[in-house]
Amino acid sequence: MFYLQKTRKFFEANWLLRRCAATWKSLPDKASFANILRMDDKTLTKLTFPLQDLEKYYVSNVNTENFRIFNPSLDYIQWAELLFKPSKDHEIDYFSSAIRMDHAPLLSQPEVCFIGRSNVGKSCLLKALFSLAPEVEVRVSKTPGHTKKLNFFKVGKRFTMVDMPGYGYRAPQDFSEMVEVYLQERKNLKRTFLLVDGVTGIQEVDNTAVEMLEEFGIPYVLVLTKIDRAPKGLLLKNVLAIQDFVEKQTQRCFPQLFPVSSVEFSGIYLLRCFIAHVTGNLSITES
Repeated sequence: MFYLQKTRKFFEANWLLRRCAATWKSLPDKASFANILRMDDKTLTKLTFPLQDLEKYYVSNVNTENFRIFNPSLDYIQWAELLFKPSKDHEIDYFSSAIRMDHAPLLSQPEVCFIGRSNVGKSCLLKALFSLAPEVEVRVSKTPGHTKKLNFFKVGKRFTMVDMPGYGYRAPQDFSEMVEVYLQERKNLKRTFLLVDGVTGIQEVDNTAVEMLEEFGIPYVLVLTKIDRAPKGLLLKNVLAIQDFVEKQTQRCFPQLFPVSSVEFSGIYLLRCFIAHVTGNLSITES
């Protein structure tokens, strides 16, 4: 608790955060981690480390070691967030779209992509990640399968985030040609984020996506979306089932699951930090 209090005082006094305060006032209260640092320790843990927050509900013989593999300090999480805050010299915006790889922009900076079945909450997640840059237009639709192209978003000169078409229901007819070619040929792709619905857990169509990533030998991460919609018991069950699935049936998947809520911002700050880390923009020397 002393460390949390010390970290809060440090960032409240930081001149850079004071300079940005006027801009953040017009954003959602939970968009900025600086506001979360002012909350009580219980709420801070729930919003920052939702997986660790679930530990207390499991019996003692449940193995939760993989809940803390990526366990950055609050300092690192705050500094990673600055990469998602636009400035005059650090523009964050939609860059271009492509329906085929030969239409994709030739970019040298590190890249991460987001893929998942239709209506898994992919666009909502991207909107939450970009919430400190409200001018970034991420189209969110109630209609499943709205994303039909590869959409590229540049985060300054640091990295690019790619919104992929959803698979499964209402997937584009040329999904395989578009997505598989991208995954196999994109040399600057550093990590693929595979989204799984927190209410339904892993579905058969998700297994197909996992098999594809494993076959291509692509490093990926599982992100559990919509955790605010899942009853606690169901969420606990799905988390353990996915952790067991990753341990026993995958080789290229990062062992730690990332639960998120685009509504409550749970897990968003940690995911921003992980993205900064895997793109080489944040070297974390302690965990």
